[in-house]
Amino acid sequence: MIADDTYTARCLQLLGEWDAALAVLGPDTDTELRAEIAVDRWFFRIEHHEEAEKAVAALDPASPTAHILTGRLAYSRLLFKHEPRPDDRAVAEAAYHAAVESGDEKQRGWAEYHWAVLLDNIDQDAAGALPRYETALEIATKTGDAYFESYIIRHLAPHKEPAERLAMLRRSLHLRAALGARPQTIAAQAFLAANLPEDDPERAELQRISRSGAEELRIGWLLSEV
Repeated sequence: MIADDTYTARCLQLLGEWDAALAVLGPDTDTELRAEIAVDRWFFRIEHHEEAEKAVAALDPASPTAHILTGRLAYSRLLFKHEPRPDDRAVAEAAYHAAVESGDEKQRGWAEYHWAVLLDNIDQDAAGALPRYETALEIATKTGDAYFESYIIRHLAPHKEPAERLAMLRRSLHLRAALGARPQTIAAQAFLAANLPEDDPERAELQRISRSGAEELRIGWLLSEV
């Protein structure tokens, strides 16, 4: 059975209540989950980077979780142009490679996905990214992980033809909404809106809803886009 504090923290994380989730765990409780939530908060709000880095540094550096979170921090500094370090690109790829080699199947899938995003968004290397997305999607489908699938297909969608792209973006949105993953749902609403025609009434409605949600949760990068 999942400990009450762990269960509560994960529920709060899904709602985008990262501060409350970290407060439930306390400084010495479930260090891997604490680091994951701290990195999520940094990624969505672009705040508390130092705390996220400290939480990751407290993990066993050889663990797959530490590798993936180290890679995510390096990648996000590059993505957001937030005091990027000269070795961030190399650090991210090395971390994901290590996680692929050392993790269980689901962790390997997440590492493949994050590696693909690095290649896609930082290197603009779609040819290198697509096979890793497909590997990750195969693992998500095999393990029945709808949350993971929602991430992969959201990033695969831009590489598809318009009809398939919209279908994948809608599926990603619906999966996230069904799971109650509020920050991810808001992001999916905004991205779907951006891919609809400018005169489509749904576009305006999605923009209005996602803007309101982004303001409430203080999703920094999304607010800058809308």
